[in-house]
Amino acid sequence: MRSPLESLIAAGTKLWLDSIDPQLVKANRALGATGATSNPVIVANLIKTGRFDDRIAALLGEGQSDDAIAWRLTDELVRAAQEVFAPVWRQTSGDDGYVSFEVDPLLEDVAANMPHEERVSQYLALAEKWSAGHANRMIKVPATPAGLASLETLAAQGLALNVTLIFSERQYQAARDAVWKGAQQRGDLSQFKSVYSIFVSRVDVYAEQHAADLSAQAQGWVGILNAKRIWADNRAFWSDKNTPLKQEIVFASTGVKKAGDDPAKYVAAFAGDGIETNPPATNDAVEKSGRVFQREIDQLPADEIVQEIDAKVDFQHLETTLMAEGLEKFASPQKALLALIAEKRLVAGKRSSP
Repeated sequence: MRSPLESLIAAGTKLWLDSIDPQLVKANRALGATGATSNPVIVANLIKTGRFDDRIAALLGEGQSDDAIAWRLTDELVRAAQEVFAPVWRQTSGDDGYVSFEVDPLLEDVAANMPHEERVSQYLALAEKWSAGHANRMIKVPATPAGLASLETLAAQGLALNVTLIFSERQYQAARDAVWKGAQQRGDLSQFKSVYSIFVSRVDVYAEQHAADLSAQAQGWVGILNAKRIWADNRAFWSDKNTPLKQEIVFASTGVKKAGDDPAKYVAAFAGDGIETNPPATNDAVEKSGRVFQREIDQLPADEIVQEIDAKVDFQHLETTLMAEGLEKFASPQKALLALIAEKRLVAGKRSSP
């Protein structure tokens, strides 16, 4: 008998772990996960466990800066996860088995006031730096103006791309079109791979705050409807492009935010196709649920719910609002990660003082 996660995978979903914790990567690989994704919050939470204090101490001893230590640790953790999923990458000829590596979120720090062209230049340089020599490393770039402007060049250069921080169909289409334009400049499409990370639960949080007049029946469906529409758009676009590898939607932010919600709410809604990057706690809850998942990705909410959402939700305002919040949530964790390493440096300095 299949476990719940096995039934999810059997339904057609690729399961990626929203963590690069070495222990969780191995445990979730055993449960059927075939990839993973990283971000500064994940790295910071790992540092907080104290499990990497010796490694940090060694890097401090080398005279590394806080920024250099943050990126060395991130690189090493992603490398370790890549090793776990490398067999999947080989077995699928590059269609799966990736670990996403997020380009420096501080490029989008509003306080830095960096000129647009400089941001774009930095995205190109850092993506090249962190992708070099890594067959199953996927470079994660946000769907911001500068991130979008870098995609054509990055795709043309042959990088595997994860376009993240997508909240709307407009953002998705802009990202997809740029990536495809770049991909067509490659002489060979055999290793062309791109995915598009659609944030889900944050959309429902927005709806509760900004579309409070939605009925109880419709509230909680906005994120699902939005993501399913983008998934359908993605499937239609790539259907005649004849790319050897799948260009896929990643359903991100799949952990429920509202108390009392079924932990498997989003997991079930998107079962059947695409990639789910589930938090470890969500996978644990799903595995304990005992339920069997079947394909639901094609099923939209009832017509009356769809009509009500379309009438009452301003999707342009949704994108603008969530991007503003998203940029803050994007840059702040990297600052917090650097502050955490600075703390470790301070503690180490006190210990070494006579």
